[in-house]
Amino acid sequence: MTRKVSVGKVDIGGGSPVSVQSMTNCDTRDTSKLVRDIKAMLEAGADIVRVTVPDFEAAESLGKAKRRLREENADIPIVADIHFDHRLAISAVENGADKIRINPGNIGGKAKIKAVADAARAAGIPIRVGVNAGSLEKDIVEKYGGISAKGLTESALRNAEILEDAGFSDIVLSLKASNVRLCVDAYREISKLSDYPLHIGITEAGTESFGIVKSSVGIGSLLLSGIGDTLRVSLTGDPLKEIKLGRQILEACGLRKPSLEIVSCPTCGRTEVELERIVNEAEIALSEVAKEREKAGKRGLKAAIMGCVVNGPGEAGDADFGAACGKGRAAIFKGGKVVESVAEDEIVPALLRIAREFDE
Repeated sequence: MTRKVSVGKVDIGGGSPVSVQSMTNCDTRDTSKLVRDIKAMLEAGADIVRVTVPDFEAAESLGKAKRRLREENADIPIVADIHFDHRLAISAVENGADKIRINPGNIGGKAKIKAVADAARAAGIPIRVGVNAGSLEKDIVEKYGGISAKGLTESALRNAEILEDAGFSDIVLSLKASNVRLCVDAYREISKLSDYPLHIGITEAGTESFGIVKSSVGIGSLLLSGIGDTLRVSLTGDPLKEIKLGRQILEACGLRKPSLEIVSCPTCGRTEVELERIVNEAEIALSEVAKEREKAGKRGLKAAIMGCVVNGPGEAGDADFGAACGKGRAAIFKGGKVVESVAEDEIVPALLRIAREFDE
């Protein structure tokens, strides 16, 4: 088991639930926009938010945003992403960052690294050491004859040792690559050699079409192997989509209970209704009910919407409610029992009505 560190109110490692984070893509210096974006990410289900801090104005804006979010009851741990200038890391800490992300190798000499470590220790916040295949040290690349899992592991441990030598041990490691196999192998290697909490993800995974597949395969395989304490899905585009996919991966791995699970068949020649349309409409309608239940502290819902009677009754029996469709109609189930039969255009309204009235 990895050691535990705390990022504001969120624990990472030590058996804590795997947290989902993403990164804002607005100008950090625009405090109002930063606050709006962070609130949207919180609403989407993010546990932690990371922001870039390219200068002192951005560090000050981070502090202003923290105060405004607290006043608006939308407080969420914020990680400051720092490169090259150790003074920015210290300023971010002074402005209330809950964690900082650095690469000790590009921050400067031992004195500068120690100054950052001292500031983080005094504030009681952890540091993430971020190693990336795209910026691996030249001597390590030469040693292994190219970019490799062992090279990423050596770099991460080398940089962690720099902080340990400065008397700092509240460390989180990440070893990211856009190559799924390389990334997974690196995390598996590091998990054998240290107990540092691991921030996992496939970096630069690309657009939605590419990134969803690469992230699901890479992050999912690590989580199913018991590796990973916090995650970030990297997609080119809207951070809110990263958060949604991160939560879905955790749900698929059985590490987080979904607010809504829909089981539906892939359709075949026996299907005699427009199942794809029905399922899509049901997902939109039931998602709103599920969100309301989640806010009220109620458990998630499971619905089964099947295209024929072959597997329909069996799947419906394992769900809270559902529909087994026939020719232009459907048998509506609740608690494994048929409660009514409806025409095709009444399937979604019937499911929605049951969801609203559902009381476990």
